[in-house]
Amino acid sequence: MLTETISIQTNSSFACHSITERIQSFIDTSQQLEGVVCASSKHTTTALIVNEMEERLIMDLEKWLTELAPKLQGYKHDDLYLRENIPEDEPRNAHSHLQAILLGNSISVPFKDGKIQLGKYQDVILVELDGPKERNIVISIQ
Repeated sequence: MLTETISIQTNSSFACHSITERIQSFIDTSQQLEGVVCASSKHTTTALIVNEMEERLIMDLEKWLTELAPKLQGYKHDDLYLRENIPEDEPRNAHSHLQAILLGNSISVPFKDGKIQLGKYQDVILVELDGPKERNIVISIQ
């Protein structure tokens, strides 16, 4: 099994970043022709999805997530004064955790003949839900 960690600097509180090319590059360097590539975010307020990286769909995704888990809704996780050992700069970000739970934080995609097997309009997308931050994604080939 081969494993690598990639870093992505996100640029806003909500953002989508295609990581398909980075994954394909990892497959290329592995020199393996067939297998499954797995990617997993090391963060609880990001998600990994396979979908279309289309501007209006991304806008719809943000709207949908905001409707399902809006900010500052009296979430217990946001009661910072009740939590122990919280850094002074800890954000009220329960909504980001809940949104990440909805989407999931890992994906697995097969590759064949050294090429990731995605459909014509599909991308592997890192969804930032609590940025901007530097995010790390672990990629493995099995």
